[in-house]
Amino acid sequence: MSVRTRFVSFTYQDRPGWGIETEAGIVDLSRRHGHRWPSLREVVAARAMAGLAEESAGLAADFPASEVSYGIPIPRPEKIICVGVNYPDRNEEYKDGQAAPGNPSLFVRFPTSFVGHGHPLNRPPESSQLDYEGEIALVIGTSGRRIPEAQALDHVAGLTLCNEGTIRDWVRHAKFNVTQGKNFDGTGSIGPWLVPYADEAQIADIVLETRVNGEVRQHDRTSRMIFSFRRIIAYVSTFTTLVPGDVIVTGTPTGAGARLDPPVWLAPGDVVEVEAEGLGILHNGVRDEVA
Repeated sequence: MSVRTRFVSFTYQDRPGWGIETEAGIVDLSRRHGHRWPSLREVVAARAMAGLAEESAGLAADFPASEVSYGIPIPRPEKIICVGVNYPDRNEEYKDGQAAPGNPSLFVRFPTSFVGHGHPLNRPPESSQLDYEGEIALVIGTSGRRIPEAQALDHVAGLTLCNEGTIRDWVRHAKFNVTQGKNFDGTGSIGPWLVPYADEAQIADIVLETRVNGEVRQHDRTSRMIFSFRRIIAYVSTFTTLVPGDVIVTGTPTGAGARLDPPVWLAPGDVVEVEAEGLGILHNGVRDEVA
């Protein structure tokens, strides 16, 4: 599957911006339209992606992609909602003898827990148990509450990749929650691009893969998800109104470091890549957190 239009959020020469990445470089649309849409969040809310993609087709790149610092595609999303245990083999990893649950397991993350493509993930001084989880993320484009499954994908503006990094021992600090271990600053990543959603075939049965230092650790297909993209959107929108720019992270396959025998944690110098067909490669190194 070929890569479609690639919207990006970036910093260039200390100036935040957004635009479209092409083979030739970055078309800086924020320089042309930033007064109207300060970030991609406003672009998504205005349903302006299609028009901007058409406009950019005739524009030359303003600077090379190698000269920008990538941000997460949607800055300051109102909500980041994550789905846990959404692939069959992942459910079996728990070895509790229980069938897959009837409803998605959910938790929330804060925007500051994520960095953009190319930035190092932080291993905090409080724990060495930094783990990876490669996932596909949906970005909501149209508000909705109690959205029927049949109309769920009509509310999606675009797609991106996520490394839903986790501090494993900190998800066990309390009895019923994982909030702490999922929200250390800079332990996960989102990007590199926001790819506009076109149709269900774009995501219905594509390969999702995570590699650490070139070694494949996770590999599965979206057609095997326990809860479909449609089901997730419908379920989440039952209790909260989804708004443009909200991010839904849809679950990771088996193979995270915590489930290896013995467990293998990320360490400074490691490189993690998350790849899905049509969505590119999200690439991040690892470092000890800088105070």
